[in-house]
Amino acid sequence: MQRHAIVLAAGKGTRMKSKQYKVLHEVAGKSMIVHVIDQVQQSGITDIVTIVGHGAEQVKATLGTTSQYSFQEAQLGTAHAVKQAAEHLAAQQGTTLVVCGDTPLITSDTLSKLMAHHETSQAQATVLSATTSQPYGYGRIVRNEQGGLVEIVEEKDATEAQKIIQEISSGIFAFDNATLFALLDQVDNDNAQGEYYLPQVLTLILQQQGHIGVYHTDNFDEIMGVNDRVALSRAEQAYRVRMNEYHMREGVTIIDPNTTYIGPDVTIGEDTVIEPGVRITGRTTIGSDVRIGQYSEIRDSQIDDGAVIKQSVITEAVVGAQSTVGPFAQLRPGADLGQDTKIGNFVEVKKARIDDGAKVSHLSYIGDAEVGARTNIGCGAITVNYDGVNKFKTTIGKDVFVGCNANLVAPVTIGDGTLVAAGSTITDNVPDYSLALGRARQVTKEGYLNKESKES
Repeated sequence: MQRHAIVLAAGKGTRMKSKQYKVLHEVAGKSMIVHVIDQVQQSGITDIVTIVGHGAEQVKATLGTTSQYSFQEAQLGTAHAVKQAAEHLAAQQGTTLVVCGDTPLITSDTLSKLMAHHETSQAQATVLSATTSQPYGYGRIVRNEQGGLVEIVEEKDATEAQKIIQEISSGIFAFDNATLFALLDQVDNDNAQGEYYLPQVLTLILQQQGHIGVYHTDNFDEIMGVNDRVALSRAEQAYRVRMNEYHMREGVTIIDPNTTYIGPDVTIGEDTVIEPGVRITGRTTIGSDVRIGQYSEIRDSQIDDGAVIKQSVITEAVVGAQSTVGPFAQLRPGADLGQDTKIGNFVEVKKARIDDGAKVSHLSYIGDAEVGARTNIGCGAITVNYDGVNKFKTTIGKDVFVGCNANLVAPVTIGDGTLVAAGSTITDNVPDYSLALGRARQVTKEGYLNKESKES
């Protein structure tokens, strides 16, 4: 059975009151439209057409080649939007899924079950429904005495009796593709909004004695549409709860789920502990037995087994097994820590490899550098990598001791087993097993501040 998908993403979203196109607003660090496309793909569909209108170029730039596109110049309703996909799908057979681009909580599991139900029942169309105590704004599922679907009535066209119905349409449908495109031309706009509603296709199918299915999901959050900032915040909250519960069931301890934010592309190993206020986003991988201290921020990084992160910011970096970072450290892009390393308080590392067992304990900057195994970098040491125009590399060997307040002016190489004296500025390469000093000569004028000597 061929499967296709049409993603509706042409509406401007005026209720968002934003310069940004509605479906590009983010939930859990990812645009709503990307959430939807990801779930459609995970349901097994690769033939996807996204209907774009306002902000078309931005949507295309976001989705790239994951979708084909059709343009809806005037937003005349959902049926009119789906009709724009005829250039890609009108001649196709099989099942076509229609899903809204502003439903970021929909899951591939529910989409797969909807299509399976549709195909097994041999329906011409199947609607995904849910039940809510607050149905305002949603189309109501009207059933007959036998429980069969009679019609879907939009909010502004519903009678008072229909408005109290709590089973609502998600706006997500599975159609027999040939039936869908054969009937779209018969949809009219004789309604309170003056729009061409997609649910009228279902009415036309019923008038022709066709079969309409209803697949009900028990999770209303999945079909939540986002039309304003209030709904956006609710979607964010619901997504956070979903992700935190998933990780906890997979063996992760989250001490305070209400203040913990974990993105959709994060993986975390068993027996890891996450303290309150932590934010983990992007394509981050965290191993087992890791402890992430409170208020840490981690993005697009790899944290290996047994590492400890204390109140630190880590971006596009690697932290080796059994290493410790923080408190109040920053690992910037390209920081690569080996096993059993230590990055202490107020240390910043950028585009630097810190090898196994090395330590940078406090108040130092290590940028554009290689630091060998077991080397100890003292307090206040700096790799001086930038001359105002170009950046240069510092190479520090293994088993080196760099004293406090040392400046290593790149490009420079410090050999294995070397001692760099505290307070030194090093501008020349240092051979293995050497002592390097670069201090100004101390001058002491004894008694200089003595009151009697000044009066004489």
